[in-house]
Amino acid sequence: MAGLPSLAAYPPAEWRHKLSSAEWESLQNSWSALLQAYISSPESELAKALSEEDSTLIRFLTTFAQEAASHDASHPPSPTLLKAVLQSTKQSISLKPASDLYSFDYLANLAKIYPKKLMTPLLSLAFTSPHAAAIESSLTTQKKSLITNLDAGIRGDLKLAEASLTKLNPLLHASPNACTLFLAGDDFVDGLIAGYKVMNPPLRKVIIATLYLCLVGLVEARPAKWSMLSDELFALKSAADQHKQGPLNANDSLVPELVTSTPLLKVLMVRAEADDAATPNLKKRIAALEAFKKGGTVRPKRLIQRRVDKGKSKQTSHDVDAEVHIHRMSQITQVQDLFPDLGAGFVAKCLDEYSEDVEQVVANLLSESLPPHLATADRSEQLSSFHPQPQPDMAPQPTPPQLPVRRNIYDDDELDRLAVDTTKLSFGKRPERTADQLLRDRSSAPGKAAILSALAAFDSDDDERDDTYDADDVGGTVDASANQEADGANDTKDVNEEALFGAFQANPRIFDRDAATRRSAARGKLRGDTGMADEAIEGWALMLTRNAGQMRRLEAKYAFSGQQRQLDRTAWRDSGAEDSDVGGGDTAAASGGRGRGGGGRGRGGRGAGGGARGRGGGNVAGPTGEKGTENARKNKEANKGSRANHNRKAGHAKKMARGGFAG
Repeated sequence: MAGLPSLAAYPPAEWRHKLSSAEWESLQNSWSALLQAYISSPESELAKALSEEDSTLIRFLTTFAQEAASHDASHPPSPTLLKAVLQSTKQSISLKPASDLYSFDYLANLAKIYPKKLMTPLLSLAFTSPHAAAIESSLTTQKKSLITNLDAGIRGDLKLAEASLTKLNPLLHASPNACTLFLAGDDFVDGLIAGYKVMNPPLRKVIIATLYLCLVGLVEARPAKWSMLSDELFALKSAADQHKQGPLNANDSLVPELVTSTPLLKVLMVRAEADDAATPNLKKRIAALEAFKKGGTVRPKRLIQRRVDKGKSKQTSHDVDAEVHIHRMSQITQVQDLFPDLGAGFVAKCLDEYSEDVEQVVANLLSESLPPHLATADRSEQLSSFHPQPQPDMAPQPTPPQLPVRRNIYDDDELDRLAVDTTKLSFGKRPERTADQLLRDRSSAPGKAAILSALAAFDSDDDERDDTYDADDVGGTVDASANQEADGANDTKDVNEEALFGAFQANPRIFDRDAATRRSAARGKLRGDTGMADEAIEGWALMLTRNAGQMRRLEAKYAFSGQQRQLDRTAWRDSGAEDSDVGGGDTAAASGGRGRGGGGRGRGGRGAGGGARGRGGGNVAGPTGEKGTENARKNKEANKGSRANHNRKAGHAKKMARGGFAG
């Protein structure tokens, strides 16, 4: 690099503050001259300078963009230096790809420094150059980082997300190609919708500005992406409808705030009609979003502390700011939400030019169609620091007329004149008669004839019916028809409880609360067996793990499976009797004795040795699954009455009728 001189890096703010005005002007002139030398050099030498591993030109351009984007008012760059930097960047991008010049940070800083009419051609050249893949790769990396942070919601870094979107917005404002790249796919819009759910007002403002700039950038592209815009409007409509069905406030979502606080729908309709692209489908989707506009006051009024002017001190700048009308400040804030680099004074001039129409101001700022006196004005201008205030009018004013006095019919009565007799006054309800007077009054007492007729109707020999031997009292009959419905519900509950507890003992992971478990075959079988939803099944398991007593109850309830094959005796017997009773059914059957389960008159049924009468018609305690055992269990209650044991009750009644004697 023998032919081209080296460039020193652009100094940071703390270094620039130590330089005098003359020194700073001399430095800027030197940088401008050196950059002109690079611009006028042959393309081969400039390409060689850019290909250096530590290129001083690239280092100066990147440091300049980073420092100038901070808008340091004390040492701003001169117009000559700004023009030279822009020409150097344009020539460097067209010659050879340089990773630092194609990065998101460098392009976003340039978009913040230069107006849209200067940056749009430069960014269009960068996106259409043979090396556009480097820019797209850098922007895609930034897009993925933003989506990850926004999808995390409250668990993400909200300050980092807000700073990244604020840095991205000037680039989206100047480059329709960047808007198309960020809106490719639904993941970025979904991330903005998810990030807006977090109750963070600064982040919400920048999210609305980002989405507005992206959608407007689609119609500013050449050719305009009308089909892509229609898809995005449909996605926003679906997201708003889904939020409307949720538990949160329907107006507290991204779409109502976007269509209410920005002129998005009006700008899209005007651009569509100008390009003859206002198809019925597009009009229908714009009209569908119109329904989400919020009524009434959209932006809450900003409270401004006002100091009472006592006429004892001069007016300060704080007083001037406080005296700005709150309506004008609200309009300025709306414009600055979309264009944060504009000063309040410049926005106030734009509002004066367009009769305080915020939508018209935003539309003209986006299209760079401001009048010449505003297009050349300082865009960082703040509000004026002094506004003469009229002196308060201290002239005496006539006393206003007094309010009319309200009168009524009780005016000027005895009580009003305090001439009433105190014996006529009482507090609370005044009793008319005393208790003795009420007792002496017989006018309301019942007559003697009425008392005698009531006594004649009373039968002293009449007694209540004796219900000692009623079925309900002796426990003979219980009518459970009233509880059939409740029993059916309890049976269903027991069946579901048994199925759920069995599945919980087999594999507790069936009750996990995630999408994979809900789609598993085991969970599907459990839903089919119980008829319960996933939320009810998972809630049942959650309550079971929290209630140790319920766990012990279910373990005790379902520990026995009903497959016990032998019932052991519990009565005490000596060793001889115990040995002699082993296999009692078979021994009794062989001897014809009265054994349990034998051939005699036992309780078991018909044994192998005879046709004795048994009570159950078989062995109800036999092995489960055998035909004889099942028939015996089925016919066990066959000889009983349809409602409890009426035969025993009838015998008891006959015996008592005979005076308790048998025979």
